[in-house]
Amino acid sequence: MTTRVPIVEKILSANDHMAEENRARIESAGVFSINLMASPGAGKTSLIEQTLSRLKDILRVAVIDGDIATSIDSDRAAAAGAQTAIQINTGGDCHLDAIMLRSALDQLDLTKIDLLIVENVGNLVCPASFNLGTQRSILVASIPEGDDKPYKYPGMYRGVQVLIVNKMDLLPYVPFNMDYFRKGLEVLNPGVVTFPLSCKTGEGIDAWTDWLVGQVKVAT
Repeated sequence: MTTRVPIVEKILSANDHMAEENRARIESAGVFSINLMASPGAGKTSLIEQTLSRLKDILRVAVIDGDIATSIDSDRAAAAGAQTAIQINTGGDCHLDAIMLRSALDQLDLTKIDLLIVENVGNLVCPASFNLGTQRSILVASIPEGDDKPYKYPGMYRGVQVLIVNKMDLLPYVPFNMDYFRKGLEVLNPGVVTFPLSCKTGEGIDAWTDWLVGQVKVAT
């Protein structure tokens, strides 16, 4: 038990060093990259599909999907129009890390990409601790998850630059106190960029994709 903290710190330090290398590599290629995180079922893959449907003729988009098993999500991304879709199977790990991302970057020609979307493993705990090297960390929350998630998972909500609130079309039908949710969010992450949207109805998707296009222009 006496060695647990030093070992964890060493692992995170090594990961952060690799993340810095990943970020330098991505930025030197003029690519804008995001780390998309959420709980299972919040709608990460659906958001990627909606994003690709609007941007595939505007930007060159690559998707890296992390999951414990299967290539279901990368197959969906490819079908939706991703220029390249790479699957990382973690074999049981509950998150991606910087080393895993580096192995995927080795399979990409970054000079032919404008936007890189990394879909992390569905989890509200582990991914928050492992920096990948992307320019933005983005959390997808959803109405059916409940309004208490900022209070239960402060590390995740505190550590992102952008929050997407998905499934807004269900707000009239699901017990969800938006004021309570926003209060918890504001305490943890005041001023975080927020996009309320619905992947089902398309509400709010254009504001999200317009933001992405703007970020890509800055990166290039």
